[in-house]
Amino acid sequence: MLCLGVESSCDETALALVEDGRLLHSVLATQADMHALFGGVVPELASREHYRYIGSLFDALMRRSGKRPSDIDLVAVARGPGLLGSLLVGVAFAKGLALGLGVRLLGVNHLHAHLLAVGLEHPLDFPALGLLVSGGHTHLYRMEAPWKCVTLGRTLDDAAGEAFDKVGKVLGLAYPGGRLMDALACEGTAGGVVFPRPYLDNDNLDFSFSGLKTAASSYIQQTLQPATWPRPLCSVDEAPQALKDCCAAFNAAVVDTLCVKTKRALDRNPQLNTVVLAGGVACNSLLRQRIADLMESRGGRALFPSPHLCTDNAAMIAYAGWLIGKEGYFHTLQMETIPRGRIVPDDMLRS
Repeated sequence: MLCLGVESSCDETALALVEDGRLLHSVLATQADMHALFGGVVPELASREHYRYIGSLFDALMRRSGKRPSDIDLVAVARGPGLLGSLLVGVAFAKGLALGLGVRLLGVNHLHAHLLAVGLEHPLDFPALGLLVSGGHTHLYRMEAPWKCVTLGRTLDDAAGEAFDKVGKVLGLAYPGGRLMDALACEGTAGGVVFPRPYLDNDNLDFSFSGLKTAASSYIQQTLQPATWPRPLCSVDEAPQALKDCCAAFNAAVVDTLCVKTKRALDRNPQLNTVVLAGGVACNSLLRQRIADLMESRGGRALFPSPHLCTDNAAMIAYAGWLIGKEGYFHTLQMETIPRGRIVPDDMLRS
């Protein structure tokens, strides 16, 4: 079965083809440079760029893969959560294509697709514990099947990725700040600055990083002098040691919090001996090492997608679509698009 994946949930326009579980080809147009001018994603501009790129990307994908549109058996599209205008471009394109080709349509949960992407590179057995740490979401899931991920804990306010980017902006780092903060943290020492480990004095599995973001912002304004280094800061070499130490301390606080909640989830679900780490923040070097160490101490497995599969991409949508579609699941053309803040419903039909 050949599945086309369409991804347009935020600021990446991407399409990919997966055939019988194998990625054939993928194409992507990023808007990062444009949104960097504003220090964050501008939704109206993002949706216009998706509309401008998506048709030509589809043509390029067909040409480079050697496939024809008539070869496609299933069209899978990220239906949410995400920016509504951006999602609507991809969903409308996918619906039109599925209707024109006379093939099945499948709306994919963008968050679940991040977790399933690891299956493109590693054998993935169910059940497993999924830790999703992306720009807008920090969630824990019990992954029971490709089409069934049960939420154990979720973001209550700022997600980890948002906290990284917002603190990076206060520091004057180039957008997006999270990647550079990780690089700076690798050359810093966390011991000199202590930030709180947020929302741990409870017995649940939810996350809240707004307090940590506020604490870090206050420390920066009161102690550091961001105006003394280039703005925006684009290179580790230009950063003073005090900035590197601050990033190391903030990084440690986020990672400690994520690991405490992950261990808590594993203790409550002893049948789970695999952790899947996914999302853009899954590229964080310290987080990968700490999750790997945690699972090694428990005699389990830690699975990480390659960095290019951690950020938004269409390969994960196509692969999730193939996994779920081969079991007979699909959507009608009445499928609804789900913006961020709403739960993606389990409304698939099965043939």
